[in-house]
Amino acid sequence: MKSLIKLTFKSVFTIGVIIILLYFGWKYIYPKLENRDSHNKKSFLVTKVFDGDTFEAEINGKPEKIRMLGIDTPEKWDSDKFERDKERSGKDKELLRKLGELSSDFTARLIGGKKVILLPDSKSDDKDKYGRLLRYVYLEDGTFVNLKIVEEGYANAYRKFNTSKKNEFIEAENEARENKKGLWGDINGKNFFDNRDK
Repeated sequence: MKSLIKLTFKSVFTIGVIIILLYFGWKYIYPKLENRDSHNKKSFLVTKVFDGDTFEAEINGKPEKIRMLGIDTPEKWDSDKFERDKERSGKDKELLRKLGELSSDFTARLIGGKKVILLPDSKSDDKDKYGRLLRYVYLEDGTFVNLKIVEEGYANAYRKFNTSKKNEFIEAENEARENKKGLWGDINGKNFFDNRDK
């Protein structure tokens, strides 16, 4: 009987240790390997930047629009979203357009004319309702573009949809806000994000 109890205890303990190791491997090691392995993925040339979170890349010989997952930047073109941003922020159209241009310029400097690696998210659809590919974007040197734009204060975390990196983006947004980086800072005496929905 004692040997059966010892065997059961050892089995339960071993299974528990394996589960803990698998959890920590999945939580902390796998994301790092995924980012490192992005160096080995196929890259695509960015041919046009539309705004802070949308661009075009040549994929299989044809242009394809890509919407960066998990982030949101101010608009610079008239649209329904531009009008919603105007109502939410209380800013005038001229200032909103300027902020959208600043965000777009930042993204253009970061990825314009460069090759990027595009990775989907298992929690997200492949495309949005406009037919744009929804992707995480990496430069060939491993820079996580979506995150970099949030870290530098030119985008906020897009909370409407659940993505695997949502919490990472929210944390980066909070740091950018605290440090008054990018559009969180003083631009002509105002900033864009302070009145946006959190």
